[in-house]
Amino acid sequence: MEKTETNNSGAQDLLIFLWAKRKVIIGISAVAFVIGIVVSLMMTVLYQSTAIVFPAATSTVSFSEQRNAKANAMDFGEEEQAEQLIQILQSSKIRNKIVERFNLMEVYEIDQDDPNRYFKLGKAYEQHIAFERTRYGSILIDVLDEQPERAANIANKIVDLIDTVKNDLIKERTIPAYEVNKRKLDKLNESQRELIAEMDSLAAMGVVGPEARANLFSALNESRPEDREFFRKQIEVNVKYGSRYDALADLREFRIEKLTDQEVSYEQAESDAYENFTHKFVVESAVPADKKAKPKRSIIVLLITFSAFVLTIFYLLVAEKIKELKKVA
Repeated sequence: MEKTETNNSGAQDLLIFLWAKRKVIIGISAVAFVIGIVVSLMMTVLYQSTAIVFPAATSTVSFSEQRNAKANAMDFGEEEQAEQLIQILQSSKIRNKIVERFNLMEVYEIDQDDPNRYFKLGKAYEQHIAFERTRYGSILIDVLDEQPERAANIANKIVDLIDTVKNDLIKERTIPAYEVNKRKLDKLNESQRELIAEMDSLAAMGVVGPEARANLFSALNESRPEDREFFRKQIEVNVKYGSRYDALADLREFRIEKLTDQEVSYEQAESDAYENFTHKFVVESAVPADKKAKPKRSIIVLLITFSAFVLTIFYLLVAEKIKELKKVA
C-alpha cells in the first residue's frame, strides 16, 4: 500500500515538474520542429525505380539427352541460381560499366583528384543501388537517384548487363574447352582419313573383307584354267594383308563411334563458347517514378522533434537532481 502511494506521489511530482518546465520543453521542441523542417527540406530528393528478374535454371542448349536432365532453358532458377546472380550483380564488372555509362563519379559529386575517390564511389554506389532476393526466388534491383528517368535507366541497364557479363565469364572457360574439343575432333578426323586411305590402298591391291575372302577359295576351284592365276594372286594378297585389313576395318568402326561422340561434344562446346544466352527472365522492367522515395520529411521532422522533447526532459530531470544533491551536500 505504501509502495503504491509512493509511486503515485512520484508520478505526481514528475507531472508537476514537467508542468513547471512546460515553456522550456515546448520552446525547445518547437525549435527542433523548425530545425527538422529545414533539415528535411535541405536533403536531396531521391526517386526509386525497381526492376524484377528471375534467374534461369540453365542457359545452354544441350546436345545430349542426359545433360541438364533436371533443368532446361525454360525453367526458373532456384536459390542457388539466385545467389549466383546476386554475386554477378554485385561484381565490379557490372559496377564499373554502370559508373562509366552514367558518369556516376560526377553524379555523386566525387572529386576525380580525391585519393579516396574509389572508396567513396563504392559507398555511394551501395547507398543508391541495391539487390535483394525475395522469398519467391526473384531478385529486386532497386536504384535511387535524383532524376527518376536516370534511376529507371540505370536499373534497366543493369538488367541488360546480366547477360553480357555472365556470357563473358562463361566464355573465359568455354572457349578454351571448345579449342580442346576442336583439336581432338580434327585429330580424330585426320586419323580416320589416314585409316581409310590405307584401307583404300589395300583394296586396290585386291584385299577384301572376311566374307569375300572366304569365297576366294571356292572361286579358285570353280574358275577356268586361264583365271586361276588371278585368283591365286588374290588369295596370296589376302593371306598377306587380310589380317591388317580386318584390323583396320574394326578400328574404323570404333573410330566412327568415337567420332560421333566427339562431334556431339564439339557441338556442345561450340554452342557454349560462341552463343550468347539469356540468363534471366525479366518480370518487370524499371519505369521512372512519379513520387519521391526519400527523404520521408514527416518522419524526419517527427524524429527530430521527439528526440529533442525526450532529451530536454532528461536534461531537466538530471539538472534538477544535481541541484537537489548540491543542497543536501
